[in-house]
Amino acid sequence: MNIRITITKIIPALKAIGGYSLVEMLVVIAVATVLFLGTNVLFVTVIRTPTQQLSQTNNIDQARKVLSSFTNELRNGAAGNDGSYQLSTAGDTQIVFYTNYGASGTAVNRVRYYLSGTTLYRGVVIPTGSPLTYNLGTETVKPVQTNLANGATPIFYYYDDTYSGTSNPLVQPVNLTQVKFAKINLIIKKQNTVTDTSTFTIDGGAAIRSLKTNLGN
Repeated sequence: MNIRITITKIIPALKAIGGYSLVEMLVVIAVATVLFLGTNVLFVTVIRTPTQQLSQTNNIDQARKVLSSFTNELRNGAAGNDGSYQLSTAGDTQIVFYTNYGASGTAVNRVRYYLSGTTLYRGVVIPTGSPLTYNLGTETVKPVQTNLANGATPIFYYYDDTYSGTSNPLVQPVNLTQVKFAKINLIIKKQNTVTDTSTFTIDGGAAIRSLKTNLGN
């Protein structure tokens, strides 16, 4: 869709009609230019809006997948095959734990979620050898969520066995043995427009079943 209006086409048309002054021709040219620019702006807007809406929808869908994966893995937290405690690291922007969710046979995978820049990554170490051990050099890392706007706001929160859904999180540095429930909090840029700074938040968490006492799922 495009509209091309040139002076070489307008002036002959005006001459054919006759009776137009130079000022009138300039007015016609100015109006035609405004119409041309307006049409192009409308065209760009029509094309851009669906693209940005699709991008936002994809961001939301991806965030939900991250939330589902995180809660399932955490809920099935287990002691590592080498005897490691269920939870290895409990930071504001990084969590490391062991889980048998998605693992093969008797293996218990080491899973790490961490923030770098505005991207959340997930790293997995599958134990190998006999007996099974964890070689951190074999960690497979993939980005799972981009466009994060958490800034100084923590991504991960931790709670003890008194957590009822409204309790305050444990204060950093967290005592690993106190943690029975962990939550992920993702603040994501909407990007409805290039200059849009608005965000949406998705969060959720789960109790580590092998550690919980009086907590629900």
